[in-house]
Amino acid sequence: MKKLILSVILLCSAVAAFACTNLIVGKKASADGSVMCTYNCDSFGFLMPLSFSAPGRHAEGDMIAIRGWGPQTGEKLVKEAPYTYGVVGLMNENQVTIVETTWGGRRELVNREGYFDYFTLMDITLKRSTTAREAIAVINELVSEYGYSSSGESFAICDKDEAWIMEIVGKGPGRKGAVWVALRVPDDCVCAYANSSRIQQFPQVRKVDKKKPFCEIEGVCMYAKDVISLARELGLYQGSDADFSFREAYGPLDFSAIRYCEARVWSFFRHHYDTAEMDAYLPFLNGHTDVCDHLPLWIKPKAPISVRELMDDMRDHYEGTALDMTADVSAGPWASPYRNQPVNFFSSDSTAMFRERPIGCQQSGMTMVCQMRSWLPDAVGGVTYFNMDDATMVAYVPVYCGITRVPEPFRRENNDIREFSTESAFWMNNFVANMVYPRWSAMIGDLRDAQKELEDYYAEDQKSVEEQASKMTPGERAAFLTAKTEAYTDKMMKRWDKLAKFLIVKHNDQSMMPSENGVFVRGRATPPAYAPAFIEAVKAQTGDRYVKPE
Repeated sequence: MKKLILSVILLCSAVAAFACTNLIVGKKASADGSVMCTYNCDSFGFLMPLSFSAPGRHAEGDMIAIRGWGPQTGEKLVKEAPYTYGVVGLMNENQVTIVETTWGGRRELVNREGYFDYFTLMDITLKRSTTAREAIAVINELVSEYGYSSSGESFAICDKDEAWIMEIVGKGPGRKGAVWVALRVPDDCVCAYANSSRIQQFPQVRKVDKKKPFCEIEGVCMYAKDVISLARELGLYQGSDADFSFREAYGPLDFSAIRYCEARVWSFFRHHYDTAEMDAYLPFLNGHTDVCDHLPLWIKPKAPISVRELMDDMRDHYEGTALDMTADVSAGPWASPYRNQPVNFFSSDSTAMFRERPIGCQQSGMTMVCQMRSWLPDAVGGVTYFNMDDATMVAYVPVYCGITRVPEPFRRENNDIREFSTESAFWMNNFVANMVYPRWSAMIGDLRDAQKELEDYYAEDQKSVEEQASKMTPGERAAFLTAKTEAYTDKMMKRWDKLAKFLIVKHNDQSMMPSENGVFVRGRATPPAYAPAFIEAVKAQTGDRYVKPE
């Protein structure tokens, strides 16, 4: 009898993953030579704990049970690999990392009979890959044999030397496999994804090798053999191979994809490129595709990017740009960059309206910044700066890929979306965040002080950790890094508990008790100032009602 091995995987709902952001940095574009990528996993009413899978050897004939989205989806069996690698979050023990963002594309290409949804595909691939290129090959192998059930998806697939982007979509009901294109991000460039297809034309082989499972220009591009022929068969494309655009065939843009998705990419690029040149793309963001119909797929940044800068990029709300969310009356009396749902709405005269959708948003279930470093042992070289909830409102905690257990506050059993707990990282972060959201300008300074305090501490401690871990045996290293990660998480939880209590006292009854360096001092409580845009809007709408007589 074949042995059955159950796969314990981290799942979030299909809706949950439809608002995610990935930023990708090549090793020559980073400040220290590391490869980096990020992930905000967004949706209202969900949380995403940190997962862990131990490595293991498996006998021939072993099978693994996978389960896709939804309660109606039954278990399906696939062949187990002879050896599976340990995985922490979305990085495995070899520093291979896969993050995603969903763009949907043509709905008629979804094959509900396929075994693999995108997140299960990521999980199984991480357990079987030593490099980013191998991960792409594994993805192709799995969907070819068992089928792909999700809609259009983008993966950022990285290791300690290379960063790749891969776009994939199914072939339609009853068809196994998928059509896809993967491109290597140039080492000196950065790329980004936020729920829209972005690959257009791509390098192609002169002659298809029938012996290979896919087409490949080594170190540059990999793609499904039928990526163009399927589009022709379905009537999605009629031109030459050289002019074929993956995006136009399988995931064409509309205004929503441009303003809600490509605008996030634009803002990230704008942080690290000539701002005037990036502002030339504003007509595109406003839907004027006759002026411009795409952003660059990647850019070479004006200066190398540090991991701390990348963390701040994940907290972006278009500040200082034409899309700045703090600069008009919709920001409220305390200039908040956050907006309630819905994204789309109508005015009293039936005018269709929308709100911006920035990288930093309240509905994130978790956030991570992944750093892969070739000059260190894998166990310490791969680090995921992780936390649960909104990137803007949390401190990123270092989690090494060589740990052997997940810290308690990040574990699934301590994070229940239906029950508040002070032992839950999600709920402690959420508790603080929901105090700050409506009183942004009054409170955000206090949160940023705590955030910086922790992240400065973690950054300062890394050199010592790396030096110590590099001299240890593998067993010693695993125990040391596990203890460090747990200590970092505990420090974060205690600091956020202190911050929550401080905010409640300082901002009681919407006033501000005087404080210095986090300590209350004698003096009278004062009200926070209104945002100028709010004052002017009130005056414009109410006329003389609130104007003091002389």
